[in-house]
Amino acid sequence: MPKPFSESERIIIRQRLMDAAGECLAQFGARKTTVDELVKRVNIPKGTFYLLYESKELLFFDIFRRFHDEIRKKMQSEIAGMKENINPLGMTELIFNLFKEIEESFMLRFLIEGDLEMMLRKLPPETAEKYSDKDYLGIELMISSVPGLNPYYSRVSGAALKGVFLSMLHKHEIGEEVFDDALKVMIYGVVILMFSGD
Repeated sequence: MPKPFSESERIIIRQRLMDAAGECLAQFGARKTTVDELVKRVNIPKGTFYLLYESKELLFFDIFRRFHDEIRKKMQSEIAGMKENINPLGMTELIFNLFKEIEESFMLRFLIEGDLEMMLRKLPPETAEKYSDKDYLGIELMISSVPGLNPYYSRVSGAALKGVFLSMLHKHEIGEEVFDDALKVMIYGVVILMFSGD
């Protein structure tokens, strides 16, 4: 039986597990990341893992939620920093940088391989319901925080930007050498609609 831990020890072990799981998700994906691999990396007994998490999916959910919240806070802070200087080029650059940050993290693989859907299916229903709105990237919320935009365009533009984001799954077919420029053009087209309101 695992020894009891103080609250500060639990926090430290959870953080180490989240860090190890983030590395494994980026390297192997959710399906190939095992509890055995995680406890080996963190150097804890398997029983300690289950003392902190009922399943690897709950750990993955904590990682996803942390990543999601960090991205959302960062974007809201950058939008707030622009204040009245918000313009289409600035918003395009902001969204482009968001997409690139997601691309370089475990999150793109998490979405591409269907790991997010798998994780949500395996979570307790009350936990999964919190993220059932499908705004996994927080795009609609980010857009709705831009002052002066028509609320209708928050939803439509959010959906259009998700479509643009999904083009990242076809980077090879589009052409890797021009993809970033093409991505900016697509984002800019949506952003212009957001600002024009037409």
